[in-house]
Amino acid sequence: MQKKFGGSALFLDRSDINTDEIIPAKYLTEVTKEALTPYILEDLKLDGFDPKGQVLKDATVVVTRENFGCGSSREHAPWVFEVNDVHTIIAESYARIFRQNMFNCGMLAIELPKADIDALMKLQEQGTVTVKVDLDAQQVIAKAGEEAQQFTFEISQFDKALVKAGGWVEFADARY
Repeated sequence: MQKKFGGSALFLDRSDINTDEIIPAKYLTEVTKEALTPYILEDLKLDGFDPKGQVLKDATVVVTRENFGCGSSREHAPWVFEVNDVHTIIAESYARIFRQNMFNCGMLAIELPKADIDALMKLQEQGTVTVKVDLDAQQVIAKAGEEAQQFTFEISQFDKALVKAGGWVEFADARY
């Protein structure tokens, strides 16, 4: 599957969103990733958020706060984003295993400082936010209305190689 990094952003303005909120444990018995699709963020309680709403259906980027993906260390959490075409998550910080599982799936877990996340959150006031990611330059460009903002992020060369390869399996297949 060709992954797209960027697009329409969904804002989840809360810290400590855990893997049970990302994909409830009752769905972990599904035998394909695709079977997880309708259950994304089903148990997330956040004012104004509708897990069945159009904003989530249109989103290909998630912007959130700190410690995203905490809780159980399950691969299903990144998988449910992947099968819903959300390949980029931008947060202040991640739970370690969730973050690495994102890269292992060939997806981007971009970390930005709190001030940058605050600026992104404020940008929503201008309308729908569209995000463009330049992986080589390690930059995020966010636009809403007439306003655009640019942010720089860090990523290790290994994690960048995983993302460019499409994930750990593809990376290993090409090298071993």
